Amino acid sequence: MIEITASMVKELRERTGVGMMECRKALVEKEGDMEAAVKYLRERGISKAEGKALRETKEGIIFSYIHFNGRLGVMLELNCESDFVARTEQFRHLAEEIALQIAATNPLALTAEKIDPAIIEQEKEIARNKAINDGKKPELVERIVEGTIKKYCSEHSLLEQELVNETGRTVKDLLTEAIAQTGENIQIARFVRYALGGE
Repeated sequence: MIEITASMVKELRERTGVGMMECRKALVEKEGDMEAAVKYLRERGISKAEGKALRETKEGIIFSYIHFNGRLGVMLELNCESDFVARTEQFRHLAEEIALQIAATNPLALTAEKIDPAIIEQEKEIARNKAINDGKKPELVERIVEGTIKKYCSEHSLLEQELVNETGRTVKDLLTEAIAQTGENIQIARFVRYALGGE
């Protein structure tokens, strides 16, 4: 059986805009044949999801989640294209899954680009000083800082976060799959997480 490498998955992801797990699954299904995997994803409608991301989303729901102890809550605006999709159980379940993710991980922003630049600069300084204090060679310090910031952003931006209940899938993967299944563009418009006393 052919080995499916990370670079193969990356190439398929770049070509189709589909999540890592779906790409890996397609490559396994098609025994590493890149063209067959692209065709497989297209036939399933998954690769069309990225194209739908440009369509306008004026419908949707405001979803709220309050943790059982009453000390933590999340409000989320999840948008789609039609009222029909917004009223489905599948759409509500998606909103709930995203709200639970926000409750568990407390992301700083929706995307890495939206994280406050001041926070990023502070994290860079900490990473740089740590690398220097650890005795790393000067030529390695900036590479270490870059890697640390990339990891920080993936952990603190909602779309890039790995799902708390499923290893190897991100929130973006979850949205992409929902777009493919509903045939509509779905976007997280905004969210807020409240913790009692700023916990």
